[in-house]
Amino acid sequence: MRGPPSRDEPCRLRQGCRRRLQAALAHARIAYEHHPELAPTTELRRLQNAEDARQGVGKRSRRELAAEYTRRYTTEILDRADLTPIVSELPSSGIAALLCVERDPEACHRSLIAQRLTEQHHVTIEHLRPL
Repeated sequence: MRGPPSRDEPCRLRQGCRRRLQAALAHARIAYEHHPELAPTTELRRLQNAEDARQGVGKRSRRELAAEYTRRYTTEILDRADLTPIVSELPSSGIAALLCVERDPEACHRSLIAQRLTEQHHVTIEHLRPL
């Protein structure tokens, strides 16, 4: 069985995975939202991929984001994003999740979003880690 498609594979494959995830979540009565405005650009993904290659690690075994990637993602994406509408849509009771494929939160751009949500919107974040 093949793993999830990478961001560099054709969009139709990624959308297929997203549709399967949405269907499974809908079946469990869990809402799903996709925020492409928070996705890293192809250039930023390539920057991180180059650092991963330099260190000899894969996306799922990476332990942290490259410093330059973090700096640029923050200034190019996160600083320009208005998270207020996202925060206002969070459930007043219950739980929301940011889903990552990386093992460690520090290795995913979503950890930068989570940090911003905590710092600017006082959202409580709990990172779930494998045992």
